Amino acid sequence: MDHLWTPWRKAYLRGETAPRTGCLFCSVLKEDDDELNLVVHRGARVFAMLNRYPYSNGHLLLIPNEHVSSLEEASLDSLTELMALSQATLRALREAYGPEGFNMGVNIGAAAGAGIPDHVHAHILPRWVGDTNFMTTVAQTRIIPEDLIVTYARMKDLLAEFI
Repeated sequence: MDHLWTPWRKAYLRGETAPRTGCLFCSVLKEDDDELNLVVHRGARVFAMLNRYPYSNGHLLLIPNEHVSSLEEASLDSLTELMALSQATLRALREAYGPEGFNMGVNIGAAAGAGIPDHVHAHILPRWVGDTNFMTTVAQTRIIPEDLIVTYARMKDLLAEFI
């Protein structure tokens, strides 16, 4: 029998994660422990961090520094940096993982699936043909073969090369 080891999810699954007061992204932006918060890049107007509960290895979030709930509220400068960072992120993920495709999207509002609806952010997920399997549909479990801290180190270094 193979074992799936995802220790970082245990507290989340048990509902033991301590809730933050205020906006998660604004809190992370103010803190200076990038490794703990999985922040791989800080730009002038947008930062990038790993999704702590990823759908695939390298699942990144690109977050404007400004606290707005939708893209139409964001400044043109933030939107421009968001797209430039998206381009660099795609290049870094392609270099790191060799994906065959990507999902990239923004969920605006709780009805659209936004987990943090008050602070807009973009998701970038590397994808491979056949990367879905029975675990997701039957066991409601994702298989992530790389530890988050390994992904963090890899992406932090690669993003720096592509920006």
